[in-house]
Amino acid sequence: MKRSHFVLVLIFLVLLIDQVLKIWVKLNMPLGDSFKILGLDWFRIHFTENKGMAFGIEFGGDYGKLFLSLFRIVVVGFIAYFLTKLIQKKASFLMLACISLIFAGALGNILDSIFYGVCFSDSGTFHSPRLATFMPTDGGYAGVFYGKVVDMLYFPMIEGFWPQWMPIVGGKYFMFFQPIFNIADSAISLGVFIAIIFYRRFQKEVDAQNAQNQESALVPTTGDVNNVSSLQNDSNSEEKEADSKEDSKEN
Repeated sequence: MKRSHFVLVLIFLVLLIDQVLKIWVKLNMPLGDSFKILGLDWFRIHFTENKGMAFGIEFGGDYGKLFLSLFRIVVVGFIAYFLTKLIQKKASFLMLACISLIFAGALGNILDSIFYGVCFSDSGTFHSPRLATFMPTDGGYAGVFYGKVVDMLYFPMIEGFWPQWMPIVGGKYFMFFQPIFNIADSAISLGVFIAIIFYRRFQKEVDAQNAQNQESALVPTTGDVNNVSSLQNDSNSEEKEADSKEDSKEN
């Protein structure tokens, strides 16, 4: 498979899974609704929305939301440019997969911010939830760039109370893992995780590419060789002509 095709297929699959799951949850679950996957207590689909960053982190109200949306678009543009350069330089499939996952995840959440506020009605609040509708007649719940990001993956693996003898937190309730996220967040996290684990390998790959570029710059091209040969021939011809003139004067 060509590197460009690999990148496009991976990005398309991440976006497809992310958006299909988000749209299904948005249209079929009221806000705050939850159900278990395969009957497991630690793996649930729990519908929530956020205005901010990954894993439900909020960021500075409406102005912060607008800034975050625009910042994401700039970052995605930079990543797209970087991916194009990596494909041209024939980077490894592992490096391309890493950057593609981060790109697809960022793009997936951007689609929520740009289109969901315009295309869907409000899902209500946790105290008064309701099912959203697609393309409501009275318009969506927010303008462009102000849509909420849909989250649903919930893994409350361990929950309980801290022992009473522990200072500060003794007797208090705790839960691990509490954040609720989506497929796009997972793709970004996986891409970053791969980058950390294989950092040394990626660095060696970049160094090897830079060394190859330096060698290519030092090796003369065919045109340069021909020019050098032509100059040498011209120089030799001039020397021979000067010698013949000196010989004729002596005679």
